[in-house]
Amino acid sequence: MAKATQKQALGRGLSALLKDPANDIKSAADKNADKVVGNIVELELSAIEVNPFQPRTSFNEESLRELASSIKELGVIQPITVRKLGFNKYQLVSGERRYRASKLIGLETIPSYIRIANDQESLEMALVENIQRQDLDPIEIALSYQRLIEEIQVTQEALSDRVGKNRSTIANYLRLLKLDPIVQTGMRDGFISMGHGRALINVEDPNAQLDIYGKILSDKLSVRETEAMVRDYKGPDTPKSKSKKTEVPSYVTEAGKELKSVLNSDVKVKVTASGKGQLTIPFSGKEDLLRILNTIKGEK
Repeated sequence: MAKATQKQALGRGLSALLKDPANDIKSAADKNADKVVGNIVELELSAIEVNPFQPRTSFNEESLRELASSIKELGVIQPITVRKLGFNKYQLVSGERRYRASKLIGLETIPSYIRIANDQESLEMALVENIQRQDLDPIEIALSYQRLIEEIQVTQEALSDRVGKNRSTIANYLRLLKLDPIVQTGMRDGFISMGHGRALINVEDPNAQLDIYGKILSDKLSVRETEAMVRDYKGPDTPKSKSKKTEVPSYVTEAGKELKSVLNSDVKVKVTASGKGQLTIPFSGKEDLLRILNTIKGEK
């Protein structure tokens, strides 16, 4: 308890130091910077602005209320991270849910780690910390990866090292951004999973992609069922539809017709290019099966 009180008192002391214009800290080399940067400081919520680089764009209200209730009972257990913008002015790097929940219950201050960073460093810090520590949806993660690659100008290989993810994992997320915007929205809202999205990427025709997406929702298809549907899909742009169909020899066609007539059943005949084939004889029940069997055996 003594340590917690001492730490809290230290935070309040640093807060006073930061409010002294004569000791304003602008860089890590300034006087007293070592006492503030990287330490927990109680900052006024009114002095902190939201980070425009935050990859999360939506916050579940019910989840925020639950977090607010927890903070009201136990306090902010994990400090937020901010960067110093100017005198008594800060910007969130990570911890926006804790920040919003604290404001929700009317707190005036919040424990904060202070960093000194430029815009590019702040963007990278925010994106990397959120990817690793927040429960982002797959599209938010993909957009974060894309922003890091484009705005920080890193390769997928370098990004793999920075975020501790395999390059193939990063590539799989980035591919999700090729999906139709409606499908992306469905994934963000939790209607479909990343597995569904990865299956749909293989359907290039946007209309067909949306058709299959609609069936996933209406029929509650699993990822495996979706993958099977995509494989079976025959559209004008798919390689499967462009493949030349095997021409059925006339003797096979005639034999099929005769079997249908003799067995009084809708016999299906398939044949491969090598001449090998397959007969399918459907039946409606036990009696129909016995009838077909007796016909083949030549019995009444």
